[in-house]
Amino acid sequence: MRLPEPERREFGENIIPLINIVFLLLIFFMLAGTLTPPDMFDVEPPETREARMEDEPEEGVILLSRDGKLAFEGEEMDLAGLSAAVAERLQDEEPPTLTLKADSGVPASLLLDLMDALRDAGAESIMLLTTPEA
Repeated sequence: MRLPEPERREFGENIIPLINIVFLLLIFFMLAGTLTPPDMFDVEPPETREARMEDEPEEGVILLSRDGKLAFEGEEMDLAGLSAAVAERLQDEEPPTLTLKADSGVPASLLLDLMDALRDAGAESIMLLTTPEA
């Protein structure tokens, strides 16, 4: 007795639509996702209960690390250089917007010195970045 031969299927025809969908999803996520450059140094903002969900600004960001390092718009600098760069930026932009991303472990005296320097440079309002409380 002879058994019938099983049908042979071509798997290539069935997998092509799957490959197309995978490539379309890949392109979608590449275009839809926003990639931001990493901060120059590690900064963990303080937590707050009153958090508003807004996108983190890309310009006018001042970083203050736990050990006192400062950076403005991706460039590390000292306090005097920061004051000069902020004063120059505030002359060019209307209304001036500055965002401070300070580490939660920064001593209050260091933060007050920074705020005084920014006030002397002409900053009128500064937004402090925080993270929502868990």
